[in-house]
Amino acid sequence: MEPDEPGHEKMPWGEGERLQKVLAKAGVASRRAAEEMIDQGRVEVDGIIVREQGLRIDPENAVVRVDGIRVVVREELVHLALNKPKGWQSTMSDDLGRPCVGDIVAERVAAGQRLFHVGRLDADTEGLLLLTNDGDLAHRLMHPSYQVSKTYLATVQGEVHRSIGKILRDGVELEDGPASVDKFQVLEVDAGRSLVKVVLHEGRKHIVRRLLDAVGHPVTRLVRTHIGPVVLADQRPGTLRVLGRDEIGKLYEAVSL
Repeated sequence: MEPDEPGHEKMPWGEGERLQKVLAKAGVASRRAAEEMIDQGRVEVDGIIVREQGLRIDPENAVVRVDGIRVVVREELVHLALNKPKGWQSTMSDDLGRPCVGDIVAERVAAGQRLFHVGRLDADTEGLLLLTNDGDLAHRLMHPSYQVSKTYLATVQGEVHRSIGKILRDGVELEDGPASVDKFQVLEVDAGRSLVKVVLHEGRKHIVRRLLDAVGHPVTRLVRTHIGPVVLADQRPGTLRVLGRDEIGKLYEAVSL
């Protein structure tokens, strides 16, 4: 890459960090494998493919991608998945002394990490909550214009007929305007109750509960299982896990960062 190319500017001699070292520290590959990736044209910095070995970059500001997927190279960035238990508040503190997300991450906060939660779950809703100290990422993931999908499993009263899916996809008029789902699936029907899967990108308060209530099937249990590419899977309630590199890259990609 020539110094006068648009995109990443070469750093003065001795400053910054070599690209292959940055990739190794980010867990992408060993330095040797990272050098091969650079040779193969798989690495770009600030939108420009880099084939030059030993290029020095500023990890604080450079945007690095491998095979088109963003790699987080700033060491201080934190991305966590929490399985919020039922009955816990989605806040970092609670004036009434109720258990809250802040209790689970208290040690990280005490160590100086300022964590944002991505969207809230009401106290009775369980499941996936993302926590990060990247304010831009948190803001975009919550913003409706980026349409990041969220998946919920809901146990509801009554035996849900499959026609309900079309009604919810077409849209239902709520007190604060129309709302709809992206996907709806009846998973189980059993003796007066049903298990359904709801996928939507709406972020309004209690939106899943209100939608299902509006079509005559009040929710008795609600679990969020996915936010974009991140999956709750078999993570135990009340536990945290650090997101994997692929998950983080796909989250940034989903919100065009």
